This record gives sequence, C-alpha cells and structure tokens, in this order.
Amino acid sequence: MSYFDFKGKKVYYETYGQGKPLVLLNGIMMSTLSWQAFKEAFSANNQLILVDFLDQGRSDKMEEIPYTQAIQSEVLKVLFDELRLKKVNIVGISYGGEVALDFSIKYEEYIDKLVLFNTTAKTSPWLRDIGVGWNRSTNDPLNYYCTTIPVIYSPKFYNERSEWMNGRKALLTEKVFNQKSFMDSMVRLTESADYHDVTNELHKIKVPTLIVSCENDYITPMAEQKNLHQLISTSELVMLPNTGHASMYERPVLFVTLVLGFINTEYKEFNIG
Repeated sequence: MSYFDFKGKKVYYETYGQGKPLVLLNGIMMSTLSWQAFKEAFSANNQLILVDFLDQGRSDKMEEIPYTQAIQSEVLKVLFDELRLKKVNIVGISYGGEVALDFSIKYEEYIDKLVLFNTTAKTSPWLRDIGVGWNRSTNDPLNYYCTTIPVIYSPKFYNERSEWMNGRKALLTEKVFNQKSFMDSMVRLTESADYHDVTNELHKIKVPTLIVSCENDYITPMAEQKNLHQLISTSELVMLPNTGHASMYERPVLFVTLVLGFINTEYKEFNIG
C-alpha cells in the first residue's frame, strides 16, 4: 500500500510480484479493491501494478477542481517515473481503456503492449447522455443501481446469477451508493469523460495492441471496438459472445488468459511458414 504525490494530491497504488510490469486500469466505478480475485493470477509471473485514479478508491478527491479524463494519463506518467519503469504493459477496461488510449498517444515510449477491453475512441452524444442519466439518479441509491448496474452485464449472466446480483445490489445500495462522497466522485468521473475523443490520433499508436469486444456490451458496443481496430494498425480484435460490459467479472478465466497470453508471449517464439 503506497501513495505518491501528483500536484498536491495523494494517489494510491499497489504492486505485487516480479517480471514484466502489468498495469491494470480501473473502469469508472472500480478501484484497486475490484481486482482482488485477479491479483494472484496476474502477479504469479509479472509485476502487477494497481492504481486508483483521482476520485477513485483511496486516492484523493477532486472537489471543486474541474478536470478532464486526460489528467489521469498524467497521473500514470508520474506513477511510472516514481517506480522507475521504462516499459510497461497496460490493460485498460472501459474508462481505464480510454485513459490507456490517451496515454499511449502521448507517451508511447513507455508502452510495451496494450490491451483494451470494452473501450471506445470517443464519447458519443449517445454515450454522453447515458452518463447524464446516471448523474441525475445519484440522489437515490436504488435508482442509481437500476440505472447503472444491470446494463453493464449481459442478460444471460444477470439472469443466471440472480442470487449473486442480489447480493451486489444489497452491498452497493446499502454501503456504497448511499455515500455522498462516492456519488460526488462518480459525477465528476463521468463528466471528465464527456469530451473524450482521440479518434484522429489513433494512427500514432504503433505498439502491439489487443482489442477485446463483447457481444452484449450496451455501454461501448462492438462497433466501437471495430472502429478502434481499423484505426490502430498494429491491433488484433477478439469478440467474446454472450458477454457484457463487465467482461472481467463475467468471463474471469478468459479475461486472465487473453491478457497474460498476449502480454507474455513474444512473436519471435513462433516461426511459422
């Protein structure tokens, strides 16, 4: 458990294991705690790095300080310099994937490989209005849950895991979504992504990139990842059937397999043809 300073704000991070650095970047509602079930697998042969973005988890809040998502990229640069890392492998999901794109465009020299789950190149008017709907429901924990949570899972997973989902509903509505500090942070984080758009700069990314799309992702639909694949010349595209936006929770074994396989396998190991 460690902190570093970013322009007077404390940013929280954790490191585990040794080997190629593997950085997991949180989705918008996530924190370092969200990766608890994955820490052992990802640190067995890699140096795993977890970080709470500003306004997330145990990092400082950005009260009364307007900011855009791009500030999180600068947080990452300071973190990597703090850890004296010259090359890292970045895995970003959703909001974290968007930050990963911005960072890659600005600081590609730090990146070995890039993995993007459920990520979009821009916040469309459609996606922005989804965020407006989320933010307008923050005064009622159950309303916020019903507005934000069911849609991030595939209907198949949500229906078949109803007991688990009911447990999540109780936890979130009774202990998380009723906390004003958390909800205020969620509003700021959501608004920070309002004008995310790196479409015209994606051609600058030249590192090996794995893009993962999910058939039942209703937040960042498959068309968004197909667009990323077309615009990043060094990318590969994988589609997961019957899977929603929270792909790491729905398909944890496949999530780990795709990440570790892509990051730890070198192309030079294969000489086919």
